[in-house]
Amino acid sequence: MDLSDITPLILTYNEQENIGRTLQALIWAKQVIIIDSFSTDGTIELARAAHLNVQIVQRPFDTHASQWNFGLEQIGTPWVLALDADYQMPSAFDKEVSEISPPADVTGYEAAFLYFIFGRVLRATLYPPHTVLFRKDQGRYIDEGHTQVLRLSGNVRRLNTRISHDDRKPLSRWISSQDRYSILEARHLLAAPSHALSAPDRLRKRIFFAPAAVFFYLLLGKGLILDGWRGWYYVCQRTIAEMLLSLRLITERERLEESAIDQAKN
Repeated sequence: MDLSDITPLILTYNEQENIGRTLQALIWAKQVIIIDSFSTDGTIELARAAHLNVQIVQRPFDTHASQWNFGLEQIGTPWVLALDADYQMPSAFDKEVSEISPPADVTGYEAAFLYFIFGRVLRATLYPPHTVLFRKDQGRYIDEGHTQVLRLSGNVRRLNTRISHDDRKPLSRWISSQDRYSILEARHLLAAPSHALSAPDRLRKRIFFAPAAVFFYLLLGKGLILDGWRGWYYVCQRTIAEMLLSLRLITERERLEESAIDQAKN
């Protein structure tokens, strides 16, 4: 595959801690397109300084899927490399991709991840592989829960190279984001019939079991207790996320916040 046929696409909102490192690993790209939700930190300035041919388009955020689909409309190459702002591509990535000859029935390639906590990789995480490289005219995003899902019309293959996930934003930012995500995820889980959900999501929907299951699965089952304080940090993050989701499931199911508003009005 010719690397000039690929345009990296990145969504940003206040990603000054990450965007410079992400763009420095994309020096092979002729153009990088950033869809920014009107960042108020140094994201835009750092992006322009990190890559000579970055195109920044600002759009008010409504949903993840709408933002990604808008980004696809800005791309003129046949292939898209869709990246979060905290993904860093290793040097082996562009070499592997340049040696690929995609069959006609292959519309995308997914990659697994190396998950970093403050600059050091963990031995295991819950972060799943994602389809990051795909044919632009065959892909479309839809909203599902707190995030988006890419729908492709053809087959997807796995890349050998793993991408680094290395988010260095402050903990306070992570906590506020998780609260927003938990609301969307809770509404999605409550609206979906249980038979249509994955086994982990069915466990989450039962509310009481997921936080404890995640804590012991990661700490002991995946061995993160051996990764020192970084392992504990990640285990605590995922446990807190599941606890927030459980609280939001109860709140949404029992309509607690709506009841509180009604009482205040009366």
